[in-house]
Amino acid sequence: MSASNDYTPPKVWTWTKESGGRFANINRPIAGPTHEKDLPIGRHPLQLYSQGTPNGVKVTIMLEELLALGHQGAEYDAWLININDGDQFGSGFVAINPNSKIPALVDRSGPKPIRVFESGSILVYLAEKFGAFLPTEAAARAECLSWLFWQMGSAPYLGGGFGHFYAYAPTKIEYAIDRFAMETKRQLDVLDRRLAESEYLGGSEYTIADIAIWPWYGGLVKGRLYDGAEFLQVQEYKNVVRWANQIDERPAVKRGRMVNRTSGEPSTQLRERHDASDFETKTQDKLAAED
Repeated sequence: MSASNDYTPPKVWTWTKESGGRFANINRPIAGPTHEKDLPIGRHPLQLYSQGTPNGVKVTIMLEELLALGHQGAEYDAWLININDGDQFGSGFVAINPNSKIPALVDRSGPKPIRVFESGSILVYLAEKFGAFLPTEAAARAECLSWLFWQMGSAPYLGGGFGHFYAYAPTKIEYAIDRFAMETKRQLDVLDRRLAESEYLGGSEYTIADIAIWPWYGGLVKGRLYDGAEFLQVQEYKNVVRWANQIDERPAVKRGRMVNRTSGEPSTQLRERHDASDFETKTQDKLAAED
């Protein structure tokens, strides 16, 4: 393994914006808004402010799954928060998520708007509100929530760890890539062993645990994250691949992946969603044809 002795940490760290690589323009060591900007409000009970990253996709999949079950109260407006442009630092967004991360949700169905931030919290909130995708029996509920929070603790090693150093860091650091590739493969093995004994992560039923984990680890084994599938030899995790393919075929998952998406084929990008018909009429290819 190659090593570099060129850097010695100073006694006091100082922010150097240029050191941030691809995301230097949006990363900073302080919180709070950078500019005044109100958030739009649509006509539905649920207002989602997000982008089609793995964390954002969790919530749009959940909402589309709820609608597929017939929960009309789950109708929603999905507004694009372009994180590369710093929309998450607008005053309106910071007011509903002081952590300035997508996704964030406002439930306006009651007498007073309720803000919900952090993707796992939003999934639990929606599952409890509509009584779906979260078991009520004690042991099954505990298993589901254990896997949900497994994702919360594990995915930073995949995204901020492996993904950042393998795909985005301004320099390739062998130690960092090896460290996080090892951990990502360990996590895939954890999932593979679980899915060898259970159809879904929480048990025999599809739950918010699957909805949370699939955009990250399903996306990885489907070759959609960081161009890292070959490097990590993801085909070795046959049970994860089976599970990922099974969920990938769900119609609500297909729709959820399109919402607030800003990359890929124009026909797969529905940058804002305000009605179910938007999937047929408002994708980027359809909008471009109207111009």
